[in-house]
Amino acid sequence: MLDKSAEHTAVIREEALRFASGTHMLAGRLYHPAGPVRAAVVLNGATGVPQRYYRHFARWLAAEQQMACLTYDYRDFGDSARGHPRHSDVTMVQWALEDQPAARAELQRHYAGVPLWVIGHSLGAMLMPLQDGLKDVARMIVVAGGLVHHHDHPWPYRALALAFWFGHVPPLVRALGYLPGRAVGFGADLPAGVYWQWRRWCTTPGGYLPETGLALPRPKWAGTGVPVDLYAMADDDVVPPAAVWRLGDVFGDVPQRRTVLVPQEAGVQKIGHLGAFARANAALWPRLLPPQ
Repeated sequence: MLDKSAEHTAVIREEALRFASGTHMLAGRLYHPAGPVRAAVVLNGATGVPQRYYRHFARWLAAEQQMACLTYDYRDFGDSARGHPRHSDVTMVQWALEDQPAARAELQRHYAGVPLWVIGHSLGAMLMPLQDGLKDVARMIVVAGGLVHHHDHPWPYRALALAFWFGHVPPLVRALGYLPGRAVGFGADLPAGVYWQWRRWCTTPGGYLPETGLALPRPKWAGTGVPVDLYAMADDDVVPPAAVWRLGDVFGDVPQRRTVLVPQEAGVQKIGHLGAFARANAALWPRLLPPQ
């Protein structure tokens, strides 16, 4: 029987990694199961959420599901930061279209021949349909990832979003040269290029879709045939279920399973946008994996 109080550390091995994404080095952590590995999982994190937030879920995957799991921080953020974000010219596109594929390549280097799964949390799933190098992905799991417009948010959260995109925050970013996330209650400081791209997509109907075929690649997931499991949270004011299903449409005509997770039905008090991976919500983690 697993010792829950030990956070599974007795039955798994954790390895700190650094791997290249273009000219940048990313910091990651690889969680190895003790026995045979049935899948290798890349966990693409949400905007402004450091990889350490996912450590309890990654340990659970390794210890109880026999799945290796790689967590990592995008370039110029978290443990991959090279300095203050005001000195970074990184964009959200680089995080999604360069760093996420680099993480897949790194995991395949360690677990060649093992089925490769991607779990994308919010941003971690949002641009997956546009990526190259998808032929080795066996399963895609979307958690609270979507194409959201500020009109999608319910009140009163919509008021906060409007202030974030149109109120006092844009002038602060212009003046300081970065998003002072801690000061404005966002939770993490981010490079300005990430904020401005994020802002454009969240205030444009269709998000990034008007840019596909121009500044962005066209969606290509449908050509892979890889199945997608999409999980929306009933109490997520940031990316409501309708926005998650909108992203599902971008994945195209592939087998899809769309699930709304209701906190009370999952045995937890609340989930929201970030709570699916919280240690306090471990009771719902088995629901994030497709039936075997």
